[in-house]
Amino acid sequence: MATKASMTANNKSADLYRMVMEDHLCPYGLKAKDLLQREGYLVNDHWLTSREETDAFRLAHDVKTTPQVFIDGMRVGGYDHLRKYVGKHVRSANETNYQPVLAIFCVAALMAIALNWVVNESIFTPRSGEWFVAISMCLLGVQKLQDIEAFSTMFLNYDLLARRFVRYGYFYPFAETFAGLLMIAGALTWLSVPIALFIGTVGAVSVFKAVYIDKRELKCACVGGSSNVPLGFVSLTENLMMIAMALWMWFKG
Repeated sequence: MATKASMTANNKSADLYRMVMEDHLCPYGLKAKDLLQREGYLVNDHWLTSREETDAFRLAHDVKTTPQVFIDGMRVGGYDHLRKYVGKHVRSANETNYQPVLAIFCVAALMAIALNWVVNESIFTPRSGEWFVAISMCLLGVQKLQDIEAFSTMFLNYDLLARRFVRYGYFYPFAETFAGLLMIAGALTWLSVPIALFIGTVGAVSVFKAVYIDKRELKCACVGGSSNVPLGFVSLTENLMMIAMALWMWFKG
């Protein structure tokens, strides 16, 4: 594979070979072309318009996939290799990734502000804080509900109650989402508070034991069973938020 070369901003060109067919337009080919153009390259865009043409290209260049990028006569490789070539980060399969959690909390905060503006014509009030936590619970619950099997499997790695009663891992996402919905509406506090307090307390104790007492390195199931978020601060924060919300609404009356 070629490594990033030192090139001037002028007269930079690249050859891109990508699949462009009636029934398939390679998305990575489009992304490679866009990246090359944004990096200042003149792109010689070569279309592979049939499966036979694509197979022949792969055989001729001894490659398994397309698109393929060539710069200065050297093969750079596919889209990920191109990203590395131009100095951009390529996330590995097992790399820690906090982006899903940050996205959830940021969207929850903006939704809380929007709701507060509609209802109270104000940006920040105690109610916006309540909505932030409640909406976060719902969004986190949705992440888990997308694949309950995957979530429950990862959850069993550390949750103390789920290890004793396996079905609790299937119940948890529904309970979290349901409690969040009730808290958004400000309804049935006598039901939402105990649910949030219970699952939040069990979760916090489980995470604290697994991470800070047993010193285990695990993946957090807080944003679903396929996440690469390490178990620890994020999951503990999720549970402490539920506990704080439940206590707040309890004392608030």
